[in-house]
Amino acid sequence: MKAASASTAMIPASNIMALGFSGALGNIDAYISAVNRLPMLTHEEEMSLARRLRDDNDLGAAQKLVLSHLRLVVSIARGYLGYGLPHADLIQEGNIGLMKAVKRFDPDQGVRLVSYSMHWIKAEMHEYILKNWRLVKVATTKAQRKLFFNLRSHKTSLDSMTPDQVDALAKTLNVKREEVIEMEMRLSGRDIALEAPTDDEDDKFAPIAYLSSDMQEPTKVLEAQNYDKLQTEGLSTALGKLDARSRRIVEARWLANDDGSGATLHELADEFGVSAERIRQIEAVALKKMKGSLAAYA
Repeated sequence: MKAASASTAMIPASNIMALGFSGALGNIDAYISAVNRLPMLTHEEEMSLARRLRDDNDLGAAQKLVLSHLRLVVSIARGYLGYGLPHADLIQEGNIGLMKAVKRFDPDQGVRLVSYSMHWIKAEMHEYILKNWRLVKVATTKAQRKLFFNLRSHKTSLDSMTPDQVDALAKTLNVKREEVIEMEMRLSGRDIALEAPTDDEDDKFAPIAYLSSDMQEPTKVLEAQNYDKLQTEGLSTALGKLDARSRRIVEARWLANDDGSGATLHELADEFGVSAERIRQIEAVALKKMKGSLAAYA
């Protein structure tokens, strides 16, 4: 597919007309403007339409469900503009994913369509990027590309894959289990409802609900990984370098309870038979030593 400028790329007329648009929407800006004017559905309307589609194969209901979520596709597509691919093409691929999501959506699953469809929208965009962005093809191995294209078909639900499923898929595709976990995270993200719990109907269905999360942005992912390593391996290593008394004091004071309500200086002073001031001094020295150990993981 030949690349075109995102500001002038054309949305195929057949695609637009199939979604119920009328008039001239050849310009991507005009398309986005039209999409943002489309009415959003209430929860009750969405459930009613989804049941009509599921039970009666009502294509009119399917069209309304798709139209009301086109702005979500536009929002997600903006997050992939850095790959240098046409915005219009990304939107078109995302629309295909949205239609697949609508077709498979079960209103009795207990999730909103906006949350369910994000996985399918992103999957179609990811496949388009992998097929058309040359640098991705060069920078990834054949096994990794195979993993990407097969992961979606191996997922049986919106939930994350179990450890057994991860191990089985890694063995089948001859990749590391860590690669399966990382690719699943890139493909799906977290399945979180975008609507804030509120009784105000205007706020509940406001467009802000469609803003994409930055948690899958590479620097955010790296920060989260470093933080997790600091909290587990780093903390364990730092504690292991303390003597038994110092470790006991630090653990009792700071690690005993999740809410931070650890032992007092006087309680530990009674336990070790020294003054509270001495406990404070031991604690200060221990924390300073741990800080130096943790610096290697920062």
